[in-house]
Amino acid sequence: MVKFLRSAFSFERLLGLAMLVGFLFLYYTNPYPLEYLRLKTFDYYQLLKPREIPPLEGKPVTIIDLDEQSLAEIGQWPWPRTTIAKLVQNLMQMGAALVAFDVVFAEPDRMNPDKIPDTVVGLDEATKAKLKALPSNDQVFANVIKRSRVVLGQAGYWEKVETKKGPPVKKSVALKGPKPHPYLPRFQSLVRNVSVIEPVATGHGIFSLVPEPDGIVRRVPTLFVFEDDLYPSLSVEMLRVAFGRPTILVETNPAGVNAIGIASARQFPPKGLKIDTDERGRVWPYFSVSDKKKYVSAKSILDGTADPKMIKGKMTIVGTSAVGLLDIRATPTEKVIPGVEVHVQLIESALHKKWLSRPNYFNAAEMTLVLVGGLLMIILVPMVGAKWTMVLFLVVAGGAAGTSWYLFDRHLQLFDAGYAIIAIGLLYTTLTYTGYAKEEANRRQVRDAFAHYLSPDMVEKLAEDPDKLTLGGEMREMTMLFCDVRGFTTISEQFDAVGLTKLINKLLTPLTNVILKNRGTVDKYMGDCIMAFWNAPMDDPNHARNGCLSALAMVGEMGPLNERLEKEAEAEGRKHIPLKVGLGLNTGHVVVGNMGSDQRFDYSVLGDNVNLASRLEGQSKSYGVNVVLGANTHEKVPELATIELDKIQVKGKTVGINIFALLGDETLEQNPDFRTLRGHHDQMLAAYRARDWAKAKKKLKECRILCEPYGLDELYDLYEQRIAEYEASPPPPDWDGTYIATSK
Repeated sequence: MVKFLRSAFSFERLLGLAMLVGFLFLYYTNPYPLEYLRLKTFDYYQLLKPREIPPLEGKPVTIIDLDEQSLAEIGQWPWPRTTIAKLVQNLMQMGAALVAFDVVFAEPDRMNPDKIPDTVVGLDEATKAKLKALPSNDQVFANVIKRSRVVLGQAGYWEKVETKKGPPVKKSVALKGPKPHPYLPRFQSLVRNVSVIEPVATGHGIFSLVPEPDGIVRRVPTLFVFEDDLYPSLSVEMLRVAFGRPTILVETNPAGVNAIGIASARQFPPKGLKIDTDERGRVWPYFSVSDKKKYVSAKSILDGTADPKMIKGKMTIVGTSAVGLLDIRATPTEKVIPGVEVHVQLIESALHKKWLSRPNYFNAAEMTLVLVGGLLMIILVPMVGAKWTMVLFLVVAGGAAGTSWYLFDRHLQLFDAGYAIIAIGLLYTTLTYTGYAKEEANRRQVRDAFAHYLSPDMVEKLAEDPDKLTLGGEMREMTMLFCDVRGFTTISEQFDAVGLTKLINKLLTPLTNVILKNRGTVDKYMGDCIMAFWNAPMDDPNHARNGCLSALAMVGEMGPLNERLEKEAEAEGRKHIPLKVGLGLNTGHVVVGNMGSDQRFDYSVLGDNVNLASRLEGQSKSYGVNVVLGANTHEKVPELATIELDKIQVKGKTVGINIFALLGDETLEQNPDFRTLRGHHDQMLAAYRARDWAKAKKKLKECRILCEPYGLDELYDLYEQRIAEYEASPPPPDWDGTYIATSK
């Protein structure tokens, strides 16, 4: 029972439940990023399968386009009202069902006859009187409107601006239910047409569009509120006038709008046109791509060259595709589209019953999908593992996505499967990661337990194959490195135990990083000394080179380290003694493997060549160089900059060995100055071993001139002292140049 409870309320499941609650809360609050993701998904659906463009006979609306060609020939906008009157008159004569304007005539015509005397100089009084007696262009336009079926446009503004108050407009909106005003877009100002034009129109509609926050027009309002009155949109008012109905019936409930209908209250329903809306009175048109064939140039209407089939029996709407008139919008199917076409697409969607809908119960269905899918992940991921749960996730995600597309494709309903898929996917990912993290934590505990006894590489090998945790070794050619701090005893006298420990850590950390970066294994730390090796446990064909490059990099780390330590010393008011390291490297066959007892052992190396590497590190101080190489190591790195130091017999050896100083990498090796120095240096050693003390001293002087960049002064001081001693007391006849080392 206890085991069952622990499993049921494990950390992974509790975390999953917390995430699931968060996902449900996020869905309920519906922040804009979530809404944006949902809208973009529905945009993509329409982009994949836009509404089909109907044939000519199925197109209810023709756009009378104030295009660039019309503006170029007739003149800049606004045109004289007499020209617009002629446009309306010609359209009605061609059989247009109605003429709507996606523009507002808010100011009197600047070309009215009574304005001409004020702008033209030299007119006599009789002419001025005749001009002022002529009817205004606005009146001419109004007379044509009175004889026609015209829907005038109005513009709403969200902020308060000064507008001329026109005559009352006949109400065309009737309510069936409570007032929906709190849910509808509300304008602070309404720009209407001049008073002589406004009252004579058959209808009035607001052409203002309300894009989403990302600038795309997706949902088009059908109703607006201004001064507590309801005003229809231009497209809805066009439908009312086209149907010859006196009112637009709006069905409402306490939560907002249900639908709008184009019919009288007695006839609706069942007769007439009914358009479902959301609670804010918005319609979601099913957009097609832009249809250029529904555009007719205004110029062709005025000069009588337009195709009559495009006009007869059609609703016509005057708008503009000219970029300069700034009525350019974006829709899910088009990045750039004239705003007038949005009204047309809404009318087409309504008449062909091709609008999109998102029923309210979809919210409950989507939350249920998140809840059920999330619970399945929470229960099954820890129980059956990531592999089989992934199959379940793919089935759930594929089914949800397929259902969403089916509802759009067959029923024009917008079901959001994206959020549920993302939420379930995040739950699956998090639970899977948490499970793996838990397993990794268990493995890490094993690593931590053995990290003090085995090298990092061996710990990883042991984690992969515990059978390797046995005693034994193998013979292998390897490169060993020993590194020690010179004069560390004197330096340590300035610190207490805590301070000394911190100093050692500051020293060993960068040096260790260099070794590990160059594929080395740190064998052990012995106070201020580091022992490392290459070519075990992982094979390294370039072990001698990697060891030498590590040595050079370790010497290079001392400069920045000493700068930091000097600043710390100044801050603490104590003397700073620079840290200097000496290194010895040797290459040869050694025994490597797990060594120790059955209870505790370490992965290490044993052999003569290991001891020699330690002795070479001790000689770095004697010869005043940073890095000393054995002959085998030197032989394997001919590309690096080295010079021979001496032939010595170290403690524990009965024969002399040649040792070398490592001074730099390939770049230094190719340096002409360095090669010149090495030539003189080799000649000095040859003369020294041949007992030609005079020549040796001569070459020694030449070397001193060139050695400054390489820090070899101590080396040449040593040889100068030896030569002086040998001049005073010559070596025995069998002397071959070997120096007997007295220190380790």
